[in-house]
Amino acid sequence: MLIIAQHGEIFIILACLFGFFMAWGVGANDVANAMGTSVGSKAITIKQAIIIAVIFEFLGAWLAGGEVTATIRGGMLDPVLLEANPQLLVYGMLSALLAAAIWLMIASARGWPVSTTHSIVGAIVGFGAVGLGVEAVAWNRVGTIASSWVISPLLAGTIGFVLFKSVHHLIFENKDPFTAAKRYVPGYIFLVGFIVSMVTLTKGLTHVGLDLSFGQSFLLSVLLGIFIMALGVVMQRRIKYEQNASDHFGYANVERVFGVLMIFTACAMAFAHGSNDVANAVGPLAAVISVVRSDGVIDSAALVPWWVLVLGGGGIVFGLVTYGHKVIATVGTGITELTPSRGFAATLAAATTVVLASGTGLPISTTHTLVGAILGVGLARGMAALNLRVIGTIVMSWLITLPAGAGLAILFFFMFKGMFG
Repeated sequence: MLIIAQHGEIFIILACLFGFFMAWGVGANDVANAMGTSVGSKAITIKQAIIIAVIFEFLGAWLAGGEVTATIRGGMLDPVLLEANPQLLVYGMLSALLAAAIWLMIASARGWPVSTTHSIVGAIVGFGAVGLGVEAVAWNRVGTIASSWVISPLLAGTIGFVLFKSVHHLIFENKDPFTAAKRYVPGYIFLVGFIVSMVTLTKGLTHVGLDLSFGQSFLLSVLLGIFIMALGVVMQRRIKYEQNASDHFGYANVERVFGVLMIFTACAMAFAHGSNDVANAVGPLAAVISVVRSDGVIDSAALVPWWVLVLGGGGIVFGLVTYGHKVIATVGTGITELTPSRGFAATLAAATTVVLASGTGLPISTTHTLVGAILGVGLARGMAALNLRVIGTIVMSWLITLPAGAGLAILFFFMFKGMFG
């Protein structure tokens, strides 16, 4: 208690700095997952991707980021074992932020799309097991999160596979694919708007003072979905059929219609990513602020201050603008060849999985989810469509992430312990 009273302000300043650094890492590495498919399918340029991500990542983090933050902040360690020495939790959360941020910086420099969720969870478990004792870690909670790393790519892959097959059946196998695309694409746009609105309204907005019932949320989501669909129809009408001698079936024109849809799915994915992955940066930061402000009382249910989510959103945006292009290239063009229709199926599948997980408070990995969705779409075209060498490199970087985060966190934990006592 005395250490927290003496050094409280320093702890908060360090937590804000490390939290911003971690959010920068999330932006530099993980936002590529949100934008890679859109850029890879040439539906939007890198510059447009950055503008979309800046707006929607920030909105996702601020509006819908509160739910997952509670899991990262209070769900990993047993708070009862820390009540006598709350400063240990502060050291641990600071070391977890710094460890995960450094690993993300290394991975981003190499263009590896690693999991920020893996990084921070590994770091928290590492310092908890070594610094506090194995019994301090809530292993059942860690087990649930670990299982989500398998479930989320499988779920996203399945949704991506089904979506791409539905697009193929309804549009590409039609006698007039261009007319079919104009008929069915508004329905897909409605789906994007409805899913993101529904999860945001039902789970995300309590910390901004908007508490709606399930029925109200459903009705509002339908209306928002219809509004977004109408917007898509207006944009779609500008696309005129262009005759091309080498394109007998008019598939290039169909892909141009899907290009409009990709703008909406890019926004949805950026929003979903911001809502889920801001927790990795601001969860530990919120824990430090909560302990310091309550003079050492550990309350895992403490509310996240609004400015903490803004700090996280700002860091994510800064990371994307300064360093995001390397990982975007790996995700967008490395795994399989993407067109707007394939990119749409992968992105919507991933966004759906992420917003559902964000809504249930389960911190899944956006990286695993999106790579799973891209694999699902690739498999719908056959194994030959996948670049197995790139997939192997990605999986290897995933396996290194947990021990790297844990090892660095243990090192920093003992460093802080030595510095502050």
